[in-house]
This record gives sequence, structure tokens and C-alpha cells, in this order.
Amino acid sequence: MKTHLLVLVLCICSIQMFYSQEDDGVVSLSLPVRNSLTFNRYAINPTFSFVREQNKYISFSNKREWVQFDDAPLTYLAGYTGRFGENIGAGLSVFQQNYGVLTTFGGLANFAYNVQLDRDSNLTFGLNIGAYKSGINTGNVVTNFDDPSLQNVPENFLLAISPGVNYGLVFLDFGVSINNLVTYNSNTSELIKDDPEQSIQAHLMYTGYMNTRGFFDESKFSGLIRSEFKKDETVISAIAMLTVPKGIWAQVGYNTVFGASGGVGINITPQIAIEYNYEKALGDLNNFGPSHEFTLAYRFKNKQNYDYSSGDEVSGLISGNKRKPVVSKISKAKADANRKSSAERKAEAQAKLLAEQKAKEEADAKARLLAEQKAKEEADAKARLLAEQKTKEEADAKARLLAEQKAQEEANARARLLAEQKAKEEADAKARLLAEQKAQEEADAKARLLAEQKAQEEADAKARLLAEQKAQEEADAKARLLAEQKAQEEADAKARLLAEQKAQEEADAKARLLAEQKAQEEADAKARLLAEQKAQEEADAKARLLAEQKAQEEADTKAKEELITNPQDELGKSMYALALETENSKTTQNELLKKFDDIVATKDKDLKDLKEENDLSEQGIAVTPKPFKSITAENNALNAIKSDLDAVIKKRGEDIEKLKELYEDKYEAATITNDEVYLYYQKALKRLETEQLNALEAKVTLETRLEDIKVATEFERRRRIKRAAFDNEDERYAQDRATLQNIKQSTGLSNTPLKTEDFDFGEQQSDNIQILENVTNVENGYYLILAVHSDVKKRDDFLRKVVASGRTDIDFFYDVNTSKYYIYYDKFDYIEAANEGLKSKGNRPYNGKMSIAKIENK
Repeated sequence: MKTHLLVLVLCICSIQMFYSQEDDGVVSLSLPVRNSLTFNRYAINPTFSFVREQNKYISFSNKREWVQFDDAPLTYLAGYTGRFGENIGAGLSVFQQNYGVLTTFGGLANFAYNVQLDRDSNLTFGLNIGAYKSGINTGNVVTNFDDPSLQNVPENFLLAISPGVNYGLVFLDFGVSINNLVTYNSNTSELIKDDPEQSIQAHLMYTGYMNTRGFFDESKFSGLIRSEFKKDETVISAIAMLTVPKGIWAQVGYNTVFGASGGVGINITPQIAIEYNYEKALGDLNNFGPSHEFTLAYRFKNKQNYDYSSGDEVSGLISGNKRKPVVSKISKAKADANRKSSAERKAEAQAKLLAEQKAKEEADAKARLLAEQKAKEEADAKARLLAEQKTKEEADAKARLLAEQKAQEEANARARLLAEQKAKEEADAKARLLAEQKAQEEADAKARLLAEQKAQEEADAKARLLAEQKAQEEADAKARLLAEQKAQEEADAKARLLAEQKAQEEADAKARLLAEQKAQEEADAKARLLAEQKAQEEADAKARLLAEQKAQEEADTKAKEELITNPQDELGKSMYALALETENSKTTQNELLKKFDDIVATKDKDLKDLKEENDLSEQGIAVTPKPFKSITAENNALNAIKSDLDAVIKKRGEDIEKLKELYEDKYEAATITNDEVYLYYQKALKRLETEQLNALEAKVTLETRLEDIKVATEFERRRRIKRAAFDNEDERYAQDRATLQNIKQSTGLSNTPLKTEDFDFGEQQSDNIQILENVTNVENGYYLILAVHSDVKKRDDFLRKVVASGRTDIDFFYDVNTSKYYIYYDKFDYIEAANEGLKSKGNRPYNGKMSIAKIENK
């Protein structure tokens, strides 16, 4: 009896840990109807009550899972569901699920609505709403004493919502759903957090027909691939089904958690059908045994053929009526092609089908014609309205353009007048300059002529002198023959005379040259003085003109600024004040963007440093790791900057919109009498809107960069942590072995017997077999775990007390995946031996919370 009671308690705890949250009795909504593509498909995706559906039916299903165990999960499901209109599918079901002593009872409402997008495509939206009660079924509890833990588990009433969407083509369907998007507990008036059955589900389904002869002619093939993305795992499943026109179908499937499945179904009559599915668990759940599912259904005859459906007329084994297929447009074309080869046998059916098609096509053509006419009338009305709006906008634009052109022409006229005046002045100046240049050139020509004449005279004088010298030399030569002494004296006298004459002539020439140069310089000085005086007069005139123009422009600018900065009406004052406030907030906004950019740059540099450290370390290059810095203050500052920046951008955007509204009100009220004020606010609004758009783009860019840096930094941190753990693994193992040996050698037996209360067993362990993978320095097998600690001091204290109680074969191992120490003293190769060891643990105080852990090193 004690053994049976222990097994029952273990089963209850296992189921409780697997299905519910901690100890409050809350069970997630999860109907195990996953192996059929014929009945109860809305439990797979809420849109499947409409998608590929033609009929309505009532069904009763029973599924018992893991039949090898007593009190295994058991589900009863009854419902009425199917196609209720051209665009509507719906259903209503009740269910009960038993998990040992846990039970749930409730209902599920389904609704699906379809939107036709094109001739061969549609979009379907679906919603499942479940309402159920979960708690303890005291009738299933068998015990010899009251268990307070069972009595304290409350009953809960919960609501669960699961939405979905499906996009359908001729043969393919794509869809997404969210299982248990919201689960609300009415007892506690709060949403359920960390729901283990909450998941995002995506599916791809194919539906087609076989073109062959004989028994499988026009058989329907359906295939579904589905992925469920849960918080802790991803479940992938696939189902393939073949339906023979005689009313027989078979299906096979595989689920990465629940294993392989297979099933068959038969239409006994066109209305009554039965289906059986068998599911075999694989892998870790192999010992739990198979699962069986039975379904009995009644189909209602459908008097209407819908446009989008599976398109099959149901046949039965004992039905005398032949099946009349109603297929989709593409499969209809294929069927027509096949029927051509057997026209003699199916002539009447083909003629009737063609007549129905023709009538339907004529009705569709009339409907399309009416729709096109209505659409054309609406389009014409819209076109007329748009044309009138466009005409008005063009008239307004032309008026504004004429005003702007008039203002531009006046400005151009003023500019041309000023340009003509300036051109005339420049022409007069050039004329005067040319006259002066011509006079100067004539004076230079005269000076050159006088210089050439003087040079010619000097050359003639030198030539005569040379001739006289030559004659004199000849005379002297003759005289030397007569009287060298006299000739020499005469020659000397003549030479002195010639030297004096030459010196006198050169002195005279130099004096004349100096006089001419001085006269030329005086003439040049007078000319320069006159030119400078004239240039100064022209410069003064230009300066006066520019000063007058500048004064006029300043006066005009001041007058314009006066109109803008000192408006006389209240609307103008509000616009000017709002414009000033918007301009002032630009500085604050730019400063916040700069701070935001600086923080992003800092985080980017930290990321690059961390990546470089990891890369070098993986290459075997020793690098001193930089310590992890606390980023709390940095994140707080960043959040403050982002909050301030959002507030400034929002406030500045609101101010710009207010200014724009005031500007439009002022313009529409015709209170702007000066074009300059109008143009000023027009340009200011364009500039402010451009600046605001640039600020928003800069903020989005920085946020995108920050998010990318955050993801990359987290990846690099994990790389560093993983590397550090790898480098220190051998050192930790050696230190742990030394610590264990020291405890065994230095700890003696306790003088007083220790009690269970004296032991700290650490973290609470599940009664299920815990599987640990890739644990270093430990062999594969089943270990009897006494305690689990993550703190080294608590681990050592537990070891000392076990040794003090007389157990010296105590040992432990470290799991780097969970960062925990598992303390044990016995290991087995098979589960049966481990279970026997657990049963025979006795009443030792350190065995009070013993559990089994399996090591699987791959």
C-alpha cells in the first residue's frame, strides 16, 4: 500500500510540475488534437473552421495519452463547428481534461471571418476564446491520510484568448496564430505570467488533387507543416493526409516532442464518419507508451456550394449515390482535361456541369458588370471632385505665382536700374582710364624718341672722336719718326686735352640726362597726382553711393524686422512669440542629440574593444581582459537623455504645428499686408519642419545603432563569459577534488546523531528524472542526488555533515550549464537499478530529499 501511495504522489507532483504553475493549480489551455486534418482543425489554428471547409458537423473525440501509466492524461471533446456562410466559419465546443488528480472542464468558442482579396486569394481572421475551470478532482485522490498540500490547492476559473490569421491561394495556405496570447485568472483578477503553453505558431498547408484513373482518381492530398515557438523550446510538426473519393482517408505525422503518429478515417455514410489516430512517443518520452484518439462525427448536408472551400462532395461506403466533385477553378480545368479522355462515360455529367458553370459565369459577369459600372460612377465622381479641387488649387497657385512674379519683376527692375547706373559709372571710369593711358603712352613715346636722339648724338660724337684719334695716331706715328720726344709731349698734351673734352662732354650729357629725368619725374608726379585726385573723387562718389544704398537697405531691413518683431495685432504677436520659443528649443534639442550620439559612440567603442579582446584570445594571443564596468549609471543617463529628447521633439513639433495653424489663420484672414512678413514665416516654417524631420531621423538612426550595439555587445559578453568558464574549468575541477579529499580526511564522526532538519538540501528538485547534458569529468548514467547547491560554502557544509554521519563515499560534480553542484554517493547504469536504489534509501537523514539525475554526455 505504501508503494502504491508513493507512486501516486510522484505522479501527482510530476503532472503538477509539468502542466501547472508552481502550487496554485492553474493549468494552461492545450487541447491535444494535433494529429487530424479532418476534424477539430480549429484547435490547430482559429481560422481552420473556415479554411478549406465546406460543411458543418458535430463531433465527439476521446484521446488517452501514454496508456502505459495509470491515471494518464485523458481528454474528452465535443463540438459543433464548420462553415456557416460565404465568409464566416464558427464553432462551439466543450471539453474535459484529466491529468491524474488535476482536472479541467470548460468550453471553447471559435469565430473566423474571410476577406476575398482577389479571384484566387483571400485573407481569413480567426479567434478562439476558451473559458474553463481547473483544480483538484478529489474523487481521484486515494490516500490513507489528509494531505494539506492537496487541500490548499484552489479551483480557478480562467479565460484564454488565441487569435490567428491565414492567407490562402489556390493550393497553398500560410498562417500565423498566437496560442494563449492572454490567460486571465478570475479568482485572482490578474493575467497569468510565464504560461508554458504560450507560443507563436506558424504553418504552411498544401491542398491538391491527384489526376489519375481508378480507385485514386481525383483523390485529395493535404499536407501541413507547423512550428510552435515557445519560451523554452521550439516544436516542429508535420502531417500528410490522402483522402480517397470513396470516403476513406489516411494520415501520418511527426512531432519533435510527441513523436510519430498515424491514423485512418472512414465515412460510413455521407453524414456519419469515424476516425482513429495512433501516436507513439520517441526519445525521452518513449517509456510513457502510445496514445490513442477516437472521433465520431456527424456531417450536416450542405445545400450551398461556397466559392472558397475544399470543394469536395462527401461520399460514404454504404451510400448508393456517386460522388459529384465540385472543385476549384484550377483543379476544374484539370478535371475537364481528364474527362476528355472518357467523354463517352461522363457526357451527361459534363454537360450538366458546363451548364451550371455557364449560368454561374453569366451571373458572375452580370455582377461584375454592375460592380464595374458602380465603380466607374464612383471613380467619375471622385475624378470630378479631384478635378475641381485641382482647378481650385491651380487657380490659387497661379494667383500666388502672379503675385510672386510681380514682386520679382519689381525687384528685377530695381536691380536693373542699379546695374545700369553701376555700368554707366564703370564705363565712364574706363573711358577716363583709357584717356589717361593714351596720354601716358604718348608721353612715353616722346621720351623714348628724345632718348634715342640723344643716344644717336652720343654715338656720332664717339665715332668722330674715334676717327680723330685714329688720324691723330697716324700723325703721331709719323711725328714719332721725326721726333719721338716732341711727339710724345704733344701727344700727351693732346691726350690730356681730349680727356678733358671727353670728361666735359660726359658731364654735360649726364647733366642733360638728369635734367630730362627730373622733368619726366615731375611730369609723372603731376600726372599721378591728377590721377589720384580723380580716383579719390570717384572713390568718394562710390562710397557715398554705397553708403546711401546700405543705409537704404538697413532702413528697409529694419522696417521689415519691425513688421515681424513688433506686430500690432494679437495674432502676429502670438506667431512671433511661438517662433522665438521654437528657435530657442533647437539648441536644447541639438545638445541632447549630441549627448545621445556621444553615449552611442562610447558603447560602440566598448563593443569594439570587447570584440578585439575576444578575437585575440581565440587566436591564442594573451590579452589582459578589461573588467566589466557597471552600465547602470550609463543606462540611467541614456534613458534620461532619451526621455528629455522625446519631450523636446514632441514639444517642438507641437509648437511648429501651432505656428503653422496661426500662419494659415493669419493668411486666410487676409491680415498679412506685407509680402516680407508672409515670406519670412513661409521660409521659417519650411526650415523648422526640415530641422524637425532631420532631428527625428537622427534620433531613429541613433536608436537603431544603439539596439544593434546592444545585441552585439550581449553576444560578445557571452563569448567572454564562455571563454572564461572554459579557461577556468580544469582549475575548478582540481580545486573541487582537493576540497572533497580534505573534508573526508579532516571530518570525524559526530557525537550526536544528526537529524534531517540539520541538513540544507539546497534547491528544490523535481520528482521527475532530471536530464543533464555535456557534464565534464562525469560518466554517463543515473545518479542518486542528495542535494543541489550553487553556493560553495553550503556545499561544503552539507558534505561535512554527511561524512560526520558516517558516509565517506560521498561525491559531487559541477554542471557548467546550470552553475550548480550535484551531491551524490551512488551511480547506476540503468533506470530500473536507479529506481530500486531510490526505494531502498532507508531513513538516513541526508536521504530525505533524494532524486534521480541522468547524465547524457554526447
